[in-house]
Amino acid sequence: MSGDDGTNRTNGTYRTNRTPPARQSCWFTLLRVRKLFYAVAVVVSVALIAASWLKWLPFSLTETFGFVTGAWCVYFVTAQNIWNFPLGIANNVLFFFLFYRSAIYGDAWLQVIYLILNAHGWYWWLRGGEEHTERRVSKAPLVVLVATAVGVIAGTWVLEAILRAVSGAAPLIDAFTTTLSLAAQVLMNYKYLENWYVWIAADIIYIYLYITRGLQLTAVLYFIFMGLCVIGLVRWRKALTI
Repeated sequence: MSGDDGTNRTNGTYRTNRTPPARQSCWFTLLRVRKLFYAVAVVVSVALIAASWLKWLPFSLTETFGFVTGAWCVYFVTAQNIWNFPLGIANNVLFFFLFYRSAIYGDAWLQVIYLILNAHGWYWWLRGGEEHTERRVSKAPLVVLVATAVGVIAGTWVLEAILRAVSGAAPLIDAFTTTLSLAAQVLMNYKYLENWYVWIAADIIYIYLYITRGLQLTAVLYFIFMGLCVIGLVRWRKALTI
C-alpha cells in the first residue's frame, strides 16, 4: 500500500521508495567531479596544442595531436565509450606520419592495420552481442588466449625479418610490440578483459623504445596509457559482475 509521502506500507511496516539522501549526495558529488575532470582535460588538451603550434614546446604539432587524441581514445575505452573508435582512427593517421618520419616502420604501418581494426571494433561493439545488440565485457576462452600467444610469436618472427630487410631502427623490439599491439586490439574489439594485460605489457616496451628514439612526449603518452590500462582493467572487471 503506497502513501502520499513516497513510502510503501506492507504488513504494518514502511519501506521508502526514495533514494537515501547520503547516496544522492554521493552521486551528485561524483557527477560534479567527472564534469570537472572533463573540463580540465579539455583545457589541458587545447593548451598543449596551442603551445606546440606557437613553438613553446619542443614537440611537433603532429606528435602533440597524437598525444591528445591517443589519451582521449584510451580513456574512452576504459569507460566503454563508443567514441574511442573515431578518435582512434584520427590517432592512427597522425601516428603513421610521426613514426614513418622516425624510421619506426613497423609501428607506422601498424597504424594502417589499426585503422581497419578500429572500424571493425566500432561495428562489433555496437552489433557484436546477442541478436546484433551491444557487446558486453567477457573473459576470453582458453583457445583464444592460446591462439593469441601463437600469433604473437609467429608474427614477431616474420615481421622482424621484414624490418631487418628495410633497415628498421629497432627490428626485434619493433616487431614484438607491433604483433603484441595487434593482438591486444583484436582482444579489445571483442571486449575480452585480457586485452588490458596485453596492452600493459606492450606499453612498458613502447616507453623504452620511444625514449631511445627521442620521442619523449610519445613516451610520456604511453606511460599515461599504461596508467589508463590499469584503470580500464579495474573498470572492466567490475563490468563482469554487473
